[in-house]
Amino acid sequence: LLITATITPDMLFPSTSNIIAYKAGLKNAWTFDLLAACSGFLFALQTGTAFIETGRYRKIIIVGADKMSSITDYEDRTTCPLFGDAGTAVLLESTTEDVGVVDHILHTDGSGGKLLYLKAGGSLHPTSHETVERKEHFIYQEGKAVFKFAVSRMADVSIEIMKRNNVSNEELAYLVPHQANMRIIEAVARRMGLIREKVMINIQRYGNTTAATIPLCLWEWEKKLRKGDKLVLSAFGGGFTWGAIYLKWGYDPV
Repeated sequence: LLITATITPDMLFPSTSNIIAYKAGLKNAWTFDLLAACSGFLFALQTGTAFIETGRYRKIIIVGADKMSSITDYEDRTTCPLFGDAGTAVLLESTTEDVGVVDHILHTDGSGGKLLYLKAGGSLHPTSHETVERKEHFIYQEGKAVFKFAVSRMADVSIEIMKRNNVSNEELAYLVPHQANMRIIEAVARRMGLIREKVMINIQRYGNTTAATIPLCLWEWEKKLRKGDKLVLSAFGGGFTWGAIYLKWGYDPV
């Protein structure tokens, strides 16, 4: 099984997962895309985990990939400095050891949909000369409102999942936050009472790559992680979507 989290698919259909499987030569697999904006990787990771837990699947690839430059207006200085492009993938496998995804808390709230979204291009507002001229195929967001929601939701859900699993700040190896912007990351860390050394941050190199930010962090910190390290992955995205996953890292550095 291959699941792709993206809001910038190559096309509406076939799915990006379909294309990836073909190009990668994956013959004995089925695939689908999942859209949850910046929370997409968490939603896809938990979906893949659930499929593993059924016992019917042994290996699942989770892709988080977005080409944000394709929907960014470079004349809009409120959004264009924020975003970057990236593609990432992780492999999930079943295990009998005390490692892997332990718990998840995921949420959606459609009332925030018009605070961060793409106005046109879907069946509600199909592409036309008018929608192109009005620049409705670029990211639109109301920054102050999104900031307030993101900080409160990411911090609350991260604290909740730590309390639910009796994980203290001292025991937590790292918070792995969605790399929305530095102010949101710092505000979430402050509300959680975490020192900066326990927060993975690489936004200064890649920007906000949407569904790719969290796995990008895991890739960069991979050599520092040890088997059994306790991590909380946390994200907030358009929709609104948000959530946290608590996991124990599965292996030592090679």
